[in-house]
Amino acid sequence: MSSSSRNTSVDLIRTAALIGICVVNLPFLAMTDNIPTHSSPFYDQAAAFLIEFLFQGKFFLLFSLIFGWGIEIQARSATRAGVPLSQRYFRRLSGLALLGCLHAMLVFTGDILLLYAVLGLLIWPLRNSTPSKLVKIALAMVLVELLSLALVMFWVSSLEELAPVYSLGGAFSEATLARLTDWPETFGFLFLYQGPLAFGAMLLGLAAAKSRFFEANSPGLQKLGKAMPWLVLIALPINIFTAVTANQTDVMGLIGLFSVSIGAPLLSLIYLYLLLRCAAWIRLPEVLIEAGRNSLTAYVCQGVWAGLIFSSYGLGLFDALGNAALLLMAVVLALIAMTLTGLIARRWGRAPLEAVLRRITYGAQTDRK
Repeated sequence: MSSSSRNTSVDLIRTAALIGICVVNLPFLAMTDNIPTHSSPFYDQAAAFLIEFLFQGKFFLLFSLIFGWGIEIQARSATRAGVPLSQRYFRRLSGLALLGCLHAMLVFTGDILLLYAVLGLLIWPLRNSTPSKLVKIALAMVLVELLSLALVMFWVSSLEELAPVYSLGGAFSEATLARLTDWPETFGFLFLYQGPLAFGAMLLGLAAAKSRFFEANSPGLQKLGKAMPWLVLIALPINIFTAVTANQTDVMGLIGLFSVSIGAPLLSLIYLYLLLRCAAWIRLPEVLIEAGRNSLTAYVCQGVWAGLIFSSYGLGLFDALGNAALLLMAVVLALIAMTLTGLIARRWGRAPLEAVLRRITYGAQTDRK
């Protein structure tokens, strides 16, 4: 993939994914309960609906797809260097798992880095599969997601009480201890709720890299374009239904929960196609391109900034803002985090967490590409 192609496609997808993930995560970091009630202002109810409809679970899948794409890029890099992929790959996953554990304990229990490390282990046996086989297995993940959601429902119904919600209103030590207590249960929930679809997205990303999907007018992109009308007709009603029934405890709420397994991937595919088409005429600022290449730091930076804004050891705005204000703030916060990450990367060659992960991956040979 050429540099220009990369800048206008993969980095654009990463940028959109980082913004979407921040929109979903910020309410969990800023509020005790992010579910608006009937007495909440209309604009907060509307914002919560839009987040559930357009963001929840969709941009996470785009991020997962690019993670899978990166596996093939790592394999090509190892081949060019004449070294086994396994050594670099498993050291990288170990570093990702370590950073994920620290992120979950110190910043946000909804961390996805450890989940990616675990799914990266599971995808290893499939790394040499053909694109068509990878796509077939990815499609099968929808059925796995349905079974996984059933397990989630059984698990939640068997709990006497939900895990305690840690508060950013307390001291840093208090919040850290609460995160540590909450994290195992949260990770189990994320693995069941998001794991199968994320794994499917990674498989599609790996298949996309093998088939040169991201190149302009690739056969795969043309097929996706032809499917767009049908995807829109199916995806929009399903996701609207999911958003309307979100947080309901009746039968409709249960159906809405299971509809996530179909609605979220379909809308993510629509976003993917639109972003790839936009990449033909959108040129990202260089600072955002660098942020896309250093997305690990940009992702963690979002939670760090949120802690400084909402915690008692920061500005103390926990539970002070509603969903509508947080929706706008999330976009701004994500752009600030990416801009800062991009500026650091331009000044020092790469952002801090990428430097750490690269050291773990390559050891002393950090100058190698």
